[in-house]
Amino acid sequence: MGLQPLKCRSLVGRVQAQHAGSRQPLRVAAEISYIMVKPDGVQRGLVGEIIGRLERKGFTLRGLKLFRPSRQLAEEHYKDLSSKPFFKDLVEYIISGPVVAMVWEGNGVVKSARKLIGATNPLEAEPGTIRGDFAVQTGRNVVHGSDSPENGEREAALWFGSEDAIVDWTPALAPWLRE
Repeated sequence: MGLQPLKCRSLVGRVQAQHAGSRQPLRVAAEISYIMVKPDGVQRGLVGEIIGRLERKGFTLRGLKLFRPSRQLAEEHYKDLSSKPFFKDLVEYIISGPVVAMVWEGNGVVKSARKLIGATNPLEAEPGTIRGDFAVQTGRNVVHGSDSPENGEREAALWFGSEDAIVDWTPALAPWLRE
């Protein structure tokens, strides 16, 4: 059973909302990001806190699932790190327990979410970021976030597998968050 590609590009730029009292649709050029609460974040009960921070920022949750990833999935996700000495330990860690896989959408969601998440090394992460507030060491840094819009789409496709797993909806607050 191979991994099936997801065509997430159909979500990008499709967000529409109505201005209050206007008949003109509001088009928003949005992007998606894959964000994962890693096993340590799930075990420590940080899922709600992480989701809350992203929601309060104004991003739209498009996909969410709790599951224990396979070795194949973890290795494919981190394939760009396969030559690193920590690759095997990273894969073992990611498959060691449940993760919460999410797809978020919004203007600049990748860059903004990475600021909310904080530096990979928690000792360098600013207070107020997820890692700055909760992570203990690099190998247990609570959360993953896509590092580019292209990787956001690739990772969403990898972890969600079909476009049916991504929900296309317009939040009622959209006109209050975007021009």
